[in-house]
Amino acid sequence: MTTVLGFETSCDETGVGIVRDGELLADALASSVDEHARFGGVVPEVAARAHVSSIVPTVERAVELAGERAGVRLADVDAVAVTAGPGLAGALLVGVAAAKAYAVALGVPLLGVHHLAAHVAVDTLEHGPLPQPVVALLVSGGHSSLLRVPDLAGAPVEPLGATVDDAAGEAFDKVARLLGLPFPGGPPIDREARSGQVSIAFPRGKAADGTLDFSFSGLKTAVARWVEARRRAGEPVPVADVAASFQEAVADVLTAKAVAACRADGINTLVIGGGVAANSRLRALAQQRCEAAGIRLRVPRPGLCTDNGAMVAALGYLQVEAGVTPSPLDLGADPALPLVRSAARS
Repeated sequence: MTTVLGFETSCDETGVGIVRDGELLADALASSVDEHARFGGVVPEVAARAHVSSIVPTVERAVELAGERAGVRLADVDAVAVTAGPGLAGALLVGVAAAKAYAVALGVPLLGVHHLAAHVAVDTLEHGPLPQPVVALLVSGGHSSLLRVPDLAGAPVEPLGATVDDAAGEAFDKVARLLGLPFPGGPPIDREARSGQVSIAFPRGKAADGTLDFSFSGLKTAVARWVEARRRAGEPVPVADVAASFQEAVADVLTAKAVAACRADGINTLVIGGGVAANSRLRALAQQRCEAAGIRLRVPRPGLCTDNGAMVAALGYLQVEAGVTPSPLDLGADPALPLVRSAARS
């Protein structure tokens, strides 16, 4: 049996997961989101300090959960995996330092992994091994990317498209602030949209430009101008309708380009991951369009879409099983780590 302990501290979530032979035994999480809410966004220094305070208790909680479920102890861990990038520099450093300490103390290999690849790997915990290759659509506060993934454990990952400005999750946060909704913006916009109508024709950035890239800055600006015009005219802002129309524009572009990427390469499996993958409209529209195109859709449950330690442990397990060379103990944290392979080397 192979047991992997995973650390995720790339942003404001302190995540620790334990995976044994592809099965999730524990997924412990400590979030500092409430500490950032009054600022309307994540403050890097606040996030880093929160990780320092939370990391050891979160490990202890994960080990407790694994013990209750499968009798697994910390001494049973065979490898330690950690997000080495991309992310906030100070936040990443906390996780990398902690992972090194546990790896040395336990006398086991250290595996630095790429954050985006981990978002793809987490799907294996629910739906089993991924076919080769797949197209992955990763959407979060910091990333909106389309990737061709031939083999999560070792083969090069091919970027197909990415945002040229705001990521989808960032746009959700900014629009939520415009509408007076709390941070982070994804869940409250999703809730408001359920009672609203898609009645406003907001733009679809780069929808017909022939590329697989995304742009959400213009959409965000269009929403801001529409809301400001209503307020200047002394008219009430229909928050639910704005939320529904904005959300539809985002989901429309993301799903259309994801399906186009699959068709262009003859790939019949699409994986969606990242925090925005928890959005109900995105999931529903993706399912509808994939069914129409004969594409199999795989999306983890919402709790595994946001940043978590389970996804890092899942990718670490795949790397151990594939015989990927462990990372050196001088592994660094790289806030701009390029996605060439799922493993980080330095």
